[in-house]
Amino acid sequence: MAESTWPGEQLIVAAQGGDAGSIAVLVSGSYPHVRRFARSLCASPEDAEDAAQEALIILYRKIGALRATGALASWMFRIVRNECLRRIRLTGRRRDPVPDGAVPSAEDEVLHRLEAERVAAAIAALPADQRRVLIMRDVQGHPGRVVADLLGLSTAAMKSRLHRARAAVHDTLKGVDHG
Repeated sequence: MAESTWPGEQLIVAAQGGDAGSIAVLVSGSYPHVRRFARSLCASPEDAEDAAQEALIILYRKIGALRATGALASWMFRIVRNECLRRIRLTGRRRDPVPDGAVPSAEDEVLHRLEAERVAAAIAALPADQRRVLIMRDVQGHPGRVVADLLGLSTAAMKSRLHRARAAVHDTLKGVDHG
C-alpha cells in the first residue's frame, strides 16, 4: 500500500535542506494525501482542487518551517483545512444543497461557517496520536485495520484512540469540559 504512506523522513530532511529534487518528490508524493484531505473538507470539488494546489504551493515554499519531520501529515491537514475554510468565507458556498433553488440566508451561511470552524478547531485541539487516528479513519476513510497497521498499533489500541478522539470532539462541540 505504497500510495497510503507519506514521504519518508530522509526525503523531508533533504527537502528542508533545500534540495530541489527532494522538494519536487516531496510535493508530488504528498499530492494524493493532500487531495484526499481537501475532497473531504472543502465545499465543492473545484474548491478541493484549488485548496490542494494551494497547500502544495505552501509546502513547496515553507518546507523549512516544518519543525518535526513526523508532523508532515498534520501540518498539511491544517493547511488544507484553513484553505477550505478561507474559500468558504470568500465564496459563501455551502456543503448542503439548498432545496427548491432557495437562496440561503446570510444567517444560515454564518452559522454553517462557524460550525465548520468549530469542528476543525476541535480536531486540531486533539493530542497528535488521537488526531492522526481520527483523520485517517473518519476523514480519509481508511479501514480500522489499515489505520492500526499504518500507525503500528494493535486494532484495540487504534479503536481506543479513535473512541477518545471522537468523544473529545463531541464534548468540545457540546461545550463539556472534563478537565
